[in-house]
Amino acid sequence: MSATNDRFATSAGLSAATVQVLTEDGRFEPTDAAAEYLPYLDSLTDDDFRRFYRDMVVVRGFDTEATNLQRQGQLALWPPSSGQEAAQVGSAYAAKPQDTIFPSYREHVVATIRGVDPLDIIRVMRGVTNSGWDPTDPKNGNVRVYTLVLGTQALHATGYAMGVKFDGKAGTGSAQSDEAVIVYFGDGASSEGDVSEAFVFAGSYQTPQVFFLQNNQWAISVPVKTQSRTPLYLRSSGFGIPGVQVDGNDVLASYAVTAKQLDEARAGHGPSLIEAVTYRMGAHTTSDDPTRYRTSDEDEHWRGRDPIARMRAFLTGRGVGGEWFDAIDEEAADYSADIRRRTLELVAPAAELIFDHVYSEPHAGMAEQRAWLERYERSFEADVPAGSTTSTQGGAA
Repeated sequence: MSATNDRFATSAGLSAATVQVLTEDGRFEPTDAAAEYLPYLDSLTDDDFRRFYRDMVVVRGFDTEATNLQRQGQLALWPPSSGQEAAQVGSAYAAKPQDTIFPSYREHVVATIRGVDPLDIIRVMRGVTNSGWDPTDPKNGNVRVYTLVLGTQALHATGYAMGVKFDGKAGTGSAQSDEAVIVYFGDGASSEGDVSEAFVFAGSYQTPQVFFLQNNQWAISVPVKTQSRTPLYLRSSGFGIPGVQVDGNDVLASYAVTAKQLDEARAGHGPSLIEAVTYRMGAHTTSDDPTRYRTSDEDEHWRGRDPIARMRAFLTGRGVGGEWFDAIDEEAADYSADIRRRTLELVAPAAELIFDHVYSEPHAGMAEQRAWLERYERSFEADVPAGSTTSTQGGAA
């Protein structure tokens, strides 16, 4: 493994046990811990490598654009993903079409790789949808909806994985049909009771799932060294769930480790935990100010480990020229501009929409509440004198 700044080596959590394939300057030099995962890279082509890089660049452009939209009042909130692209892109491509994905709230590139329209993510953060997308629609690639209640998705994923096992959809020996579940959460969520409860049931029932922990070093303002006295990939061992640590800024390592662990899950060998050591370059969300608790030296250290720069160096070493990189930058800019345009075209849904999906069948209580809302809104019309206008209708006549 390449050398790191000693001041941040402890907080980064990297060790001889960390799986790394690409050095920080983009050289293919797998660590000893990577040996068992290297066969999963054999089937990758130069087109795959380019695709990994392209998706990391495009989602960072999208992420920057969404952050700007929030600052301009177009979104209520935005959870940035900048810096975590390699962990997400590698793991997303490791999943098979039949696998089910349970994201947290910043897995933007995971969702879009699987087929979710990025505007559906925007709609969630703009507050114009009750869900975002239909997770049962095949075009959305078995991606469940975002959750902002941290840790709960681990329970949802484990319950779903129990169902996969009980239905006999894993461990049959069929690589084409066996299923697995992968759930994403952060270092902060790993300290919550919901995740521990999920470990209990996953370990007990040997569910076909992978817990994918993105250790971005900060649970809002609490550093990892405060959250845990041991590396986070060991947290599941007490529940009988093996863990592995990967350099989360290395897209090839993230892919290889996740592919192997998902294969193990589909084959009926039970759950596992992956800790992807990475860094949140931006704020926890746009309501957060990381300058209050992080130093500029720390930020600078991690920017030197940028996952996009690392993969670019790797591709350059394989003969990819500057014109191709320029074309990807242009594609990312066009992608972001399209998101901005479509965001500004969004309109608020009718208030009545809130009643439509509470129950799967018609419900008397919902009908009564809908009728009450209609009467309430009409009461304001009755109070407006004939011929006058209100401020909400454009001001004085």
